[in-house]
Amino acid sequence: MRRVVTDDLDALLDVLPLPIREPLYQQPDHSALLEVILDLGRLPEARFLHRELVLNSKEVSQADIDYVVSHIGEFSGDNRAGINHTLHRISAIRNRNGYIIGLTCRVGRAVFGTVGMIQDLIESGNNVLLLGRPGIGKTTMLREVARVLADEFKKRVIVIDTSNEIAGDGDIPHPAIGHARRMQVAAPAEQHSVMIEAVENHMPEVIIIDEIGTELEAKAARTIAERGVQLVGTAHGNTLENLIMNPTLSDLIGGVQTVTLGDEEARRRHTQKSILERKAPPTFDMVVEIVDYYKVTVHPNVTEAVDALLHGQPPKAEVRSMDEDGEVKREAITSPLTWESREEEKQPEKTLRFYLFGANRSRLEQTAREGRRELRIVADLRQADIFLTTRSYYRRKPQKIRDAEALGIPIYVLKSNNAAQMKHCLDALYPREAQSTYVHNLQRILAGRRGFNPGSRGVEPGGKRKSR
Repeated sequence: MRRVVTDDLDALLDVLPLPIREPLYQQPDHSALLEVILDLGRLPEARFLHRELVLNSKEVSQADIDYVVSHIGEFSGDNRAGINHTLHRISAIRNRNGYIIGLTCRVGRAVFGTVGMIQDLIESGNNVLLLGRPGIGKTTMLREVARVLADEFKKRVIVIDTSNEIAGDGDIPHPAIGHARRMQVAAPAEQHSVMIEAVENHMPEVIIIDEIGTELEAKAARTIAERGVQLVGTAHGNTLENLIMNPTLSDLIGGVQTVTLGDEEARRRHTQKSILERKAPPTFDMVVEIVDYYKVTVHPNVTEAVDALLHGQPPKAEVRSMDEDGEVKREAITSPLTWESREEEKQPEKTLRFYLFGANRSRLEQTAREGRRELRIVADLRQADIFLTTRSYYRRKPQKIRDAEALGIPIYVLKSNNAAQMKHCLDALYPREAQSTYVHNLQRILAGRRGFNPGSRGVEPGGKRKSR
């Protein structure tokens, strides 16, 4: 099937003030528009696939923001709104008094045909998890999956639609999901309960869920899978490795624990005494990492892939891409050399960029200098590789932490704001031994999680359970 893209772009541009709207229509590549940014007192910007554009020399006024707000639907509890019968999403930034002072107007597109890259996976009836950075096309592919399963395979499909992102704004679902049914979620915190309600009340064969992001949602996903319902969903994180290192969501792929072996067993395995093991069978059978709209990396067996990664081995995976004619090409990733090259492509920078939230900057920089580690402190959350905060801030879950989770940025939590805890964190992120960088990072994180990462239930050396 050839790719067909529908975006109802005019519907989004029509809600923008005329001085901002007209420059967009004049762009030859306006069909590649991703989002329009309107921040009070700043110049309006448009972000395209490969460039950014200032739309007007006049700063955005409160009247401009009010104009957009008056032409769209109501904002929900997560500050997201839409345009009736479209897939577009408008997100609000509010000041301390609750007034809207910024808008992100994101273009929503239905792309028909890309599901061909993973159609055999969803046909199999296995549970499939889609991973990828924000804006890469996870939700777009999820819509296509819902449509294919409902229309072509005649299955009873229910979409759990938080913020109406999958099936659009309004009570009538967008045609992009075909005959799949849609259950709306009033508030993000209720998503897990709606997931269970869908299974108990409506007898689905397939549940489609976007952005599994909390421990309750991960538990609900496992409950659904155990009841024999096929689950297709997305989660925060770019790769399978990111998911393993996420203490909240690692249960989706079986979870990770540190196990201490006896001397004889360690000699027999030719390993250290403290090793990493998967705790349980994974909720999802297969993981798909979305590289871009027309390229994915498939892990067809999550159990084997996670075990391989924990033992420092490259997992068996497959890169799939779709050309202009809709033909799917496949290339296996099996050798360590191929996998290492893939890792280098994903992480070209050696200097980690930290976003600090409640953590002491001067103390962190001093600790880094003492350990001869290079790091960079950034003010823009979207540029960060690591989000560093303290336990007291993390427990309150302010908006900035929720934003970091939504962007898939790893969050490290210091038990206290002192140099010792910061050294533990930097030791985990900057390994010096010559073993696999990934496995070493993960071992140090799990070993030190009692100090700077909450929610651990691992095993300490000596076999004792970690105290809460």
